[in-house]
Amino acid sequence: MTKKKNTIPAKQKARLRDLKRGILSLFMKNPNKEYNHKQVSDSLNQKNPNQKEQVIKALQELVSEKQLLEPKTRKYQINFQEESLEGRIDFNQTGNAYLIVEGLEKDIFIPRTKTGKALQNDTVRAVVHQFKNRRSEAEVVEIIERSKTRFVGKLEYSANKNFGFVKVNKNAINTDIFIPKEKFKNAKDGQVVLVEFVSWPDKADSPTGKIIDVLGDPGENETEIHAILADYGLPYEFPKEVEQEAEKLDVSISPEEIARRRDMRKVTTFTIDPVDAKDFDDALSIQKLNNGNWEIGVHIADVSHYVKPGSLLDEEAYSRATSVYLVDRVVPMLPEILSNNVCSLRPHEDKYTFSAVFELDENAEIKKQWFGRTVIHSDRRYTYEEAQEIIEGKSGDFEEEIRTLNTLAKTLREQRMKNGAISFDKVEVKFKLDENKDPVGVYFKISKDSNHLIEEFMLLANKKVSEFVSLNKKGNPTERTFIYRIHDDPDPTKLLSLKQFVNTLGYDINITNKKKTYQSINKLLNDVKGKGEENMIETLAVRTMSKAIYSTKNIGHYGLSFDYYSHFTSPIRRYPDVIAHRLLQDFLDKKPSADPDAVEEKAKHSSEMEKLAADAERESIKYMQVKFMEQYIGETFEGVISGVTDFGIYVEIREFGAEGLIKLRDIRDDDYRFEEKTYSIIGQRTGNQYQLGDVVRIKVVKANLERKQLDFELEETLV
Repeated sequence: MTKKKNTIPAKQKARLRDLKRGILSLFMKNPNKEYNHKQVSDSLNQKNPNQKEQVIKALQELVSEKQLLEPKTRKYQINFQEESLEGRIDFNQTGNAYLIVEGLEKDIFIPRTKTGKALQNDTVRAVVHQFKNRRSEAEVVEIIERSKTRFVGKLEYSANKNFGFVKVNKNAINTDIFIPKEKFKNAKDGQVVLVEFVSWPDKADSPTGKIIDVLGDPGENETEIHAILADYGLPYEFPKEVEQEAEKLDVSISPEEIARRRDMRKVTTFTIDPVDAKDFDDALSIQKLNNGNWEIGVHIADVSHYVKPGSLLDEEAYSRATSVYLVDRVVPMLPEILSNNVCSLRPHEDKYTFSAVFELDENAEIKKQWFGRTVIHSDRRYTYEEAQEIIEGKSGDFEEEIRTLNTLAKTLREQRMKNGAISFDKVEVKFKLDENKDPVGVYFKISKDSNHLIEEFMLLANKKVSEFVSLNKKGNPTERTFIYRIHDDPDPTKLLSLKQFVNTLGYDINITNKKKTYQSINKLLNDVKGKGEENMIETLAVRTMSKAIYSTKNIGHYGLSFDYYSHFTSPIRRYPDVIAHRLLQDFLDKKPSADPDAVEEKAKHSSEMEKLAADAERESIKYMQVKFMEQYIGETFEGVISGVTDFGIYVEIREFGAEGLIKLRDIRDDDYRFEEKTYSIIGQRTGNQYQLGDVVRIKVVKANLERKQLDFELEETLV
C-alpha cells in the first residue's frame, strides 16, 4: 500500500501566507521593537489555541526565510540586513512614490499605502516585496533622515475650530500639516506661512507642526519671493551680529598693507559687468610691454583679506556658500558693506585684490605668469553693452585696450574649442520690472563678444591658478590639497539616447571616442542655431552632461576640456573662491597643505548650496513668467513643444520664453500615450503624433501663481 503524501490544503497555505504578511507589517511599523509570540498573537487578534499555534509556525517560517531575526529565544525582530534597502523617497502627484537607491539602475515603486510617515526626499529604509509576474514593490519601514523640516504653505482654518492645516504644494510634500491654534503665531486664514515639522504620531493621518514665520498674503510679490527663499531654506536677511561685525571692519587702504602687495594702481584697469550689477568682483588690466607682448592682469576682490576664518562673517558666508540671484533681487553671500562697497572693484577707488598676471604674445600664448596679492585702481566701469559698442567700432575710452583684449580672447576661445570644450550659449530670459517689481516686459540675454571677452580671461585665471597649485615645475601632479571645479564625462547611455533621438530629426553625433563626441556635439549645436528644434536639442545635450561640482578630488572638467580647473574669480558671491584664495596664499607662503577631509566637506556643502540656489532662481523665473502671463489669459500664441511626459506636454511660447502644460486628458481628439524613446505622445486611434520640437498653437487658459504653473489648451499643430 502506497503511503499517502502529507499535503497542506491550499486554503491553509493562503491563511498562513496572509498571517505572515500581517506579522511582517506589524514588525515594519515598529522596526526597532522585539516581540514574543504572545504579543504578536494579541496584536493580530489571534486568540484561540489553534490561531496561536499558527502564529508560532509563521514566526518560525519567517526566521527560516531570514525575514525575521530571533536575537533571544522566542523573541523576534525584523531583519533589515537581508530584506531592506536604504534610499531616497520621491513622491509623484498621485501620492505613490519611488525608492531611489544609489547603484540601482531602476527605482522601486512604493504604493501610496506603503509610504509610512515619509516626506518628499527623506532618506528611508524600505523592505522590498518580490511578486511573480509583476513589478517589485517597496514598503517604508523606517525614516533614517528627514530631508527638510520646514515647509511653506497656506494656512486654512475655521474660526470656530481650535486647529488648522497648512496646505503645502504637493510637489514639495505629500500631506497637509496639522497646526494647533496656539501655534498659529497670529497667522490669518489663507496667509502664506513657514511651518516647522514637529512630530507625526503613530495613529495620526497628518504630521503636527508649528508656524514659525508669517510670510504674507498669497500673490503679493514680497510674499512669493520670500516663500521661494524659505522653501529652499535660504535666508533673506543677515543676523544682526553678522552685520555688526561687518560694520566694525577696518576698510582703510593702508601704506603698510600696500607695501606687502604688488602695486598695480598705475596700470590701465577697468571692469565690464551687467548694467544692473552692484558687486564688481573682477577687473582687467592691460599694458603693452617693451618686447611687444601684452601684460594682462585678472584682478579679483580680495575677500579673504576681510573675511577671516572663525569670524561670524566667515561662518555666515560658509553657511550661505553662494549669492542667490532671483528675478527681482540678489540675496548676497556677504553683507552689503562688503559685497557692494568694500570688496566691490568700483571705479576711481583703490582696492585690495588677488591677481593672476599673464604676459601674452599676439597669439595669446603665455610667456610668463604671476599670482599674488595686489592693490589696483579701476579707471572705468563698463557695462557689457558699452564694451560691445567699442568692439563693434564706436570710439570711446580705452578703445585700443578693449579691442586688443577682445582679439586675444577670441584666440583663447578658438584654442579652447579646438582642445575639446563644448559651447553652450544658453539664451537667458530677463524681465523688465516696474517700481512695484511687477513684470511689464520680457527680453532675452544673448552672449556677445564683450561677454566672451570677460569669460575667456576668467577661465584662463581659473585654469592657471589651479595648475599653479597642483603641478610642480616639471608639470607633475603634487599631493597638495586644493578645491577644484570638476565635471565628469557624459553618461554613455544618455549620449546613446541623444544620438538615437537626433537621428530621427536628420542629425547625427559621433560618440565613438571623446574627441569625436565633443566635435560632433559642437557641430550639432551649431547646425541647429536659429531652428525650431534649437532649444530642445540644446536642452537634451545639456541633460547628457554630468553636473559640475566642487571637490578636492580632481578629475578635470569635461565641458571646458581642462585637466585642472578651479573657481577663483568670484569670491564676493561664491565661497569656494574664498577657499581657493586662502589655499593659494598658503601655497605662496610655503605653509603645509590643508586637511583634505575638511576642505572636501566644505566643497560638498558648497555644491549642495549651489544646487539649492539654482533651484530657487529657476522658481523665481517661473513665478515671474506666470505673473507676466496673467494678462494674456484667453489669448493664443505660437509655441514649441519643450517637454513630453506621461501626463502631458509642455509648450514654450517663443516670444516670452514662458512654458505651460497641456494635460493629456485635455487633448480630446484621441487617447494619447507617452512614447519615451521618441519624446512624443501618440494617438492610439488616429496615430497623430506630437513630438519634442513640434510647433503648435496654444491658448493660455490658466495662470496659477501659487503653483507657479501655466495651463494651456492645444489649438492646432503648425509644423
